[in-house]
Amino acid sequence: MSDQPAANNDPTPAAPPAEPAPAASPSPSTDTAPPPAPAATAPPPAAAAQRDVIRGTGRRKTSIARVRIRHGEGKVTVNGKPYDQYFSLERDRRAVIAPLEVTDNLKRLDVAADVRGGGPTGQADAILLGVARAIARADASAEPTLRDRGFLTRDARMVERKKYGQAGARRRFQFSKR
Repeated sequence: MSDQPAANNDPTPAAPPAEPAPAASPSPSTDTAPPPAPAATAPPPAAAAQRDVIRGTGRRKTSIARVRIRHGEGKVTVNGKPYDQYFSLERDRRAVIAPLEVTDNLKRLDVAADVRGGGPTGQADAILLGVARAIARADASAEPTLRDRGFLTRDARMVERKKYGQAGARRRFQFSKR
């Protein structure tokens, strides 16, 4: 062992010792005056617009829909397009707006849905669930109506996977006796 003191490997210099705080002078003007109140600032418009947006997520088969609703005049867009242009089948168009019609919000709420994966019917059903969840979150009194119609129940049916040694999930290869 050496007689030298241990080296400090800390690269930051040591802080100088703190000086004692000066004693407070008894001044009547500073003791009785309250601190100035912070200036009231309004939130930026983007932040205010984000607060009135209600989100809901819907899934069906392999489709996932992220839905945002807000008060408006009843515009429904799917991936940036009007829903009646995005969906070609009338059944899918009706499914997207069904929760809005049941709760009488068709002309009061704007819906913007971003949906990925699956086919048109799976996407429509995913949007239906997302819209229903967002409406239920925004208005708790609408939840029993939506639940009675089955709009808040996630359809868990998925395509069954193909098994090895078979032509499909259940279908077997043709049997040959000889």
